[in-house]
Amino acid sequence: MSEPTKTSPLHERHVALGAKLADFGGWQMPIEYPGGGVLREHTAVRERVGIFDVSHLGKALVKGEGAADFVNSCFTNDLRKIAPPKAQYTMCCDDETGGVVDDLIQYFTAEDEVFLVPNAANTAEVIRRMQAKAPAGIEITNQHEDYAIIAVQGPKSFEVVEALGLPTDLDYMSFAVAQWNGREVIVLRSGYTGEKGFELVPGWDDAPALWDALVDAMVPYDGLPCGLGARDTLRTEMGYPLHGNDLSMTITPNMARAGWAVGWKKDDFWGKSALETQKAAKDYRLTWGLLATGRGIPRAHCEVKGADGTVIGEVTSGTMSPSLKQGIALALLDRGVAEGDEVTIDVRGREVPATVVKPPFVKVDVS
Repeated sequence: MSEPTKTSPLHERHVALGAKLADFGGWQMPIEYPGGGVLREHTAVRERVGIFDVSHLGKALVKGEGAADFVNSCFTNDLRKIAPPKAQYTMCCDDETGGVVDDLIQYFTAEDEVFLVPNAANTAEVIRRMQAKAPAGIEITNQHEDYAIIAVQGPKSFEVVEALGLPTDLDYMSFAVAQWNGREVIVLRSGYTGEKGFELVPGWDDAPALWDALVDAMVPYDGLPCGLGARDTLRTEMGYPLHGNDLSMTITPNMARAGWAVGWKKDDFWGKSALETQKAAKDYRLTWGLLATGRGIPRAHCEVKGADGTVIGEVTSGTMSPSLKQGIALALLDRGVAEGDEVTIDVRGREVPATVVKPPFVKVDVS
């Protein structure tokens, strides 16, 4: 029997707002809210501010002497490129194949403590792999339901977070442990939309009061609660990968052009040898952006064809861009495809013309 669907500590808030709910990695989460749905919520984030419940994301604590070195030996990115209190995007790869088990954020708190935020569906597997390799003295604890995460995103995100008395004078990917109403909240300058913003990590039971305060603080800026539908259109416009679509056990960091998050000079990490071998062979497809020039919305698994009609790749993520009013996609394409090439996307048997581009599809001002 499958496990029952889990709910976030903000579930009752979403139900009260009339949110359309769906399963995300075993969690029932809001896709959109009434009154305009994804388009309205997407626009709020691009132009003003929106808040997202992303409490379904995993949380894990790696603690003990040498914790930072151990984490650095597991994941792709080089933790030694940053120092506490900063966070870093990284990937957990399969040691044999180099495929991506998950992509995650690692919070470098201290030499003996690293806090991890994996994707919901992959949290248990990342923890399992780490526990199997952990040396004596290193403890990995699953804290999935100990903390919530609320993302505040958009040009007015600073004003909203400041209204709660939380710190905003943070460099990108820096974090601070703050107090709100006498309770601890981690404030990370980050997000998955491309806009200015923060991810707030309160205790599980503290999340509803924090959410309510953020909703009130957004009122002067016409901000909105936003569902994971808008989060997906926002991240796709930026060309950010989604695990399970654009990164997977068969789509490596090399293929996804995520080599910038790989510490190639590190002595070792899971999958290093396989990724180095693949990189040297140069026989794999590469991720590109596709901008539809005809009517049609690309979706994952749509075939992409070259000028002569032969299949040259496959869409991994696709949507209608609310900002551009055009179909956009991320796709794995054969080597030899170049920026500016004209291709067609097979959308349910209809050929939609598109141009090969380098993401992001939209420019945002984060100054």
